[in-house]
Amino acid sequence: MNTSRLIILGVAVVAAGVAGYIAKNLATAPAPIVVADAGPRQPAIPLTEVLVLSEDLPVGQPIEKQLRWQDWPRDAVAEGFITRDAEANAEEELKGAIARLPMYAGEPVRRSKLIGAGQSFMSAILPSGKRAIATQISADTSAGGFILPNDYVDVIMTRRAESGGTQGFVTETILKNIRVLAIDQTIREDEEGNKVKVGETATLELTPQQAEIITVAQQLADRLTLSLRSIKDAQEKQETEADYLVSGNGRKGTVRLIKSGEVSEVGARK
Repeated sequence: MNTSRLIILGVAVVAAGVAGYIAKNLATAPAPIVVADAGPRQPAIPLTEVLVLSEDLPVGQPIEKQLRWQDWPRDAVAEGFITRDAEANAEEELKGAIARLPMYAGEPVRRSKLIGAGQSFMSAILPSGKRAIATQISADTSAGGFILPNDYVDVIMTRRAESGGTQGFVTETILKNIRVLAIDQTIREDEEGNKVKVGETATLELTPQQAEIITVAQQLADRLTLSLRSIKDAQEKQETEADYLVSGNGRKGTVRLIKSGEVSEVGARK
């Protein structure tokens, strides 16, 4: 056998070995995994769309574009929530409604916290059996302009009085622990150029008896001042008020004098 045949035979043997090795690897390779498309996946928790606020809504502000639909766990939908399944047009229907309580971004909207468009805001926030009375107050002495709606205050009456031929002033707290429903705010500059908010008219939440007391006080007083109370005293019950202003009995130990349309009290003679 000559050399050329030996070379050809060697090449053939090597090629056969390589071909066998490749065939063996192909035979043992794992089959490709085929995943069938099962369509859109369902969420693990059933969801529904709930109407929520997209931004904070302060008391008294109307709804304009602060609403959006939000996915919400169906089992967590509480009574009063507005769902798209039940009220698809709620987003448009609630435009113009006014917040009767503070509401915050991300909070589900409840109709119980809203006043319908065109309804009176003040009568809606006034509790049953209460009255709303607006009164002029002393702007410079009423807690420096820091009294805001939902604060609790005492009402202090200051008036001129004459005793023993000399004139002076009588100061008395006529109402205690009264809720402020609203207070006007104006902006002015103080002596240092700082802008200060000052309220001159306050709307107070009163019982019918308290409404009569402050109505009389407005006629008698030279000045009515609001004294801001701690929020911790909000539930404190008040048993004594200036009922004598409407009952005509006067305070104990005093005599009421009416002269030229002015009412004054002096110490009773013993």
